[in-house]
Amino acid sequence: MGKLRMPIGVDDFEKLRTDHFYYVDKTGMIKELLENWGEVNLFTRPRRFGKSLNMSMLKCFLEIGADKSLFDGLEILKETGLCEEHMGKYPVISISLKTAHSDNFERAMSQLCTIIGKEALRFRSLLDSDRLNEEEKKLYAQLIQPDQTAQGLFSFPESVVTASLHTLSMLLHKAYDQKVIILIDEYDVPLAKSFERGYYDSMIRVIRAMLDAALKSNANLKFAVMTGCLRVSKESIFTGLNNPKMYTLLDARCDEYFGFTDGEVRKMLDSYGLSEYYEVTKEWYDGYQVARANVYNPWDVINWCDQLLTYPDKTPKSFWTNSSGNEELRRFIRRMGDGVTKAQLERLIAGETVQKKIEEQLTYDSMYDSIENMWSLLFATGYLTQSGRPSGNLVRLTIPNTEVRLIFSEYILNLFEKEVEKDGALVAEFCNALKVGDASEVERLFLQFMSKTISIRDTAVRKEFKENFYHGMLLGILGFKSDWAVDSNRESGVGYYDIAIEIEDEAIGIIIEVKYAENEDFDAACKEAMQQIEDQDYTVELKKDDMQTILKYGIACCRKKCRVVVEKEVQGSR
Repeated sequence: MGKLRMPIGVDDFEKLRTDHFYYVDKTGMIKELLENWGEVNLFTRPRRFGKSLNMSMLKCFLEIGADKSLFDGLEILKETGLCEEHMGKYPVISISLKTAHSDNFERAMSQLCTIIGKEALRFRSLLDSDRLNEEEKKLYAQLIQPDQTAQGLFSFPESVVTASLHTLSMLLHKAYDQKVIILIDEYDVPLAKSFERGYYDSMIRVIRAMLDAALKSNANLKFAVMTGCLRVSKESIFTGLNNPKMYTLLDARCDEYFGFTDGEVRKMLDSYGLSEYYEVTKEWYDGYQVARANVYNPWDVINWCDQLLTYPDKTPKSFWTNSSGNEELRRFIRRMGDGVTKAQLERLIAGETVQKKIEEQLTYDSMYDSIENMWSLLFATGYLTQSGRPSGNLVRLTIPNTEVRLIFSEYILNLFEKEVEKDGALVAEFCNALKVGDASEVERLFLQFMSKTISIRDTAVRKEFKENFYHGMLLGILGFKSDWAVDSNRESGVGYYDIAIEIEDEAIGIIIEVKYAENEDFDAACKEAMQQIEDQDYTVELKKDDMQTILKYGIACCRKKCRVVVEKEVQGSR
């Protein structure tokens, strides 16, 4: 057999194991859960951290008719006594609410009815069970025969929806004479989406009633497991539950079972002959501290390895932060100056920490109400992670890795561009100074722009990242000069320049090389920039395009200071 395929987007445990995908063994979670379970168990982790796959794994292990061969060679089969007691012993109701969302409540309810109906259909044998009477079979038929509205939407009466999990658990308990396990993946997605789209009160009423009926004092329930991004406050949704057992980002129980450990990543890279990429993988995708465990984002690692197998010379990129709208971070960055100081963002971007009070119980309708709640939200959703041990509910927060640091800087630069857009006169002055080769004026005006955003501090964060930030600022300014041809990071000569500009109607070409001035050594950084322009022959393409005047700029930046030098070359003067 060849190498196992990368499981991109595969969160079905049976499919993953039977279709020969690579699997990082997380079956130890089964042992830890079964030895310490509560009646209701809630795991909260950021998106794309393996929640759905772990829930599918639990279903495959616990459900009546379990296929033991799916677990061949995995850790859990070493626990023979536990396997004999629990493997394949329970009716399991397993639903994911990740698709129960839409632009309005009616459509979201239709999606919820579809989810429930499909799960109920897995148990069609209930219609033939001699343990159920006709009334009970009619109750089951309600779950698999939804009405259809004039708009073509499937629907149950709301009372049927809210009672559905309790009803199905009661029927399964009676039919199999065994208490039922309920698995609910992404329980909070309907709440998040309904909040964004304006029908939160209606949706939380339904979800609260459904969970209350299924999980509170349900004599048919063995235990339940739920996953989500947030631990929604007990007051808003878990009012009827007796002390649900929480497994949060600050909880040491099961801390290594969501996300990949360092050893697991090393093993994966080695399996595919990619060990040489370990350091860059760690820099970009590691850094999440979950209680005692340090883990990588699994979605990133899998996509990165898959990319390397096809394109070995590829550079890392953001996978996780492009898998959603990043609304949480966007709102947070907008609050700069309103409880979020530039100094705090500068420290985070630089790889340092800020200490904040973390509230693990939030409500969707209040999570943006205060900046304290927003710090907690960024922590819960994976934009920030803890550094060191918490002191009570005070947690030292940091950006986990290069991938997330880049998305922070991207949104900061977007905000910077909006500020720049307000001052067209300053943009015009800057571009005119740049065009005529007035280095001192370019420097003065760029300093004014720099005052509008955060600065980058001297830290262990890679120099390339710092330079890219100031590079991004320049592009944000130049982007408003629509009659200039501005290129960035294009090949010219024997290297890749930072920025090249062609002002075609005046035959002026401009090359800009940006350097970060470590320890404010601006002279050395400017000299390095100018030498690089010469050594890499960055002006060759400008000359090919008949630019008669060529301006070569070296711009050195550190925090909110800069130095600008320029050399002018007129074609035919040499």
